[in-house]
Amino acid sequence: MNAVSVTRTAPPRSRSGAWLLGAVGLLAVLSFVRVVSGQDQLTSSGTFGAALVLAVPIALAGLGGLFAERAGVVNIGLEGMMILGTWFAGWAGYQWGPWAALVAGTAGGALGGLLHALATVTFGVDHIVSGVAINILAPGLTRFLSEVLFTGESGGGATQSPTFSQQAPKVSLPVLSSGPDLLGGLERTGIFLLADLAGLLRGLTHEVGVLTVLAALSLPLSWYLLWRTPFGLRLRSCGENPHAADSLGVPVHRMKYLAVVISGALAGLGGVFLVFVSNGYREGQTTGRGFIGLAAMIFGNWRPGGLALGSALFGFADGLQLRSSAAVVALLLLAAVLLAGYAGYAFWRGGVLGGVVGLGAAVAFAVLWLVVDEIPESFVFFTPHVVTLLVLSVAAQRLRMPAADGKPYRRGEEA
Repeated sequence: MNAVSVTRTAPPRSRSGAWLLGAVGLLAVLSFVRVVSGQDQLTSSGTFGAALVLAVPIALAGLGGLFAERAGVVNIGLEGMMILGTWFAGWAGYQWGPWAALVAGTAGGALGGLLHALATVTFGVDHIVSGVAINILAPGLTRFLSEVLFTGESGGGATQSPTFSQQAPKVSLPVLSSGPDLLGGLERTGIFLLADLAGLLRGLTHEVGVLTVLAALSLPLSWYLLWRTPFGLRLRSCGENPHAADSLGVPVHRMKYLAVVISGALAGLGGVFLVFVSNGYREGQTTGRGFIGLAAMIFGNWRPGGLALGSALFGFADGLQLRSSAAVVALLLLAAVLLAGYAGYAFWRGGVLGGVVGLGAAVAFAVLWLVVDEIPESFVFFTPHVVTLLVLSVAAQRLRMPAADGKPYRRGEEA
């Protein structure tokens, strides 16, 4: 008889299980830092709630950039489209309420996306130039419109709209985060990991706006649309190889137009969220969130899951510095613990240089945490931006943008 060799293959790893394990591990590290530093605000429900509010407009802007760039169009005009969304939402909201603001703000952002698509897809304008032009045009246009339409109105002016007569509805999870508020009671016990988990869950379920729920649902829906439907396959093919897509009958120009208009609409929706938070339009209320959304998209490797993680990271850093400047010092200890973990992993993999560098950085951050009592206010304000830059510099080694992203396309021309 002939011997038959059987090759055993290892079962495939569960990505969802790995992500869940990583999330629990990160929460455990945060809980450890909270206990050691004594900074309860580090994992409080207030901090997580603020992080959610601050992360949503960034995630929506980044999701807009994702649609455009997956179709091969670089959209750095997200900031300008967000500004258009805030103004149109403020204009419609004070007259007809929050639902009208939602529609008008989304349409305003889509209008900016249509302008970007017209310039880049039809006329072949450089994508960066067109995006910069929209970022310059939007503030000037909204100031002009404000002076024409808001000046003279009660509560309005050249830099703001009148406030809304009614606010967008908010929801809380019954029993757990409202009423008996079981999660709040568990959070106040301060028990290691359990209190931190309760703070996280309560922050994500207490007094949450309806638009926040819609934004959270838009991330998995966008993933399904782009990676599990024929429409998404056609759109992504336009960003990878538009000439091959065209040869297979994909209407490349139409798909690019649609993607960039969707991109603008999502950025405008992020502007609507900011208007809901402040109950009206305020000049300058985007404060660069369109650019940060673009950075979150790059950090996420042009995928919705990574984008959500990047947005949450920036939102947490921003929310923490708003809730407690003293708790920002605890981030030094958090950095030391994470770097020590990275150093151990590098040594285990045989990367001596990476391990030594990581261990040295961990010791440096630990010493800083021991000797620094308070960080100057100016540095605290820039904490989210510094965190974003550090994470992007680490993540840059594994990024892969769409192959035809930002490249001009003309039907019939050689690739």
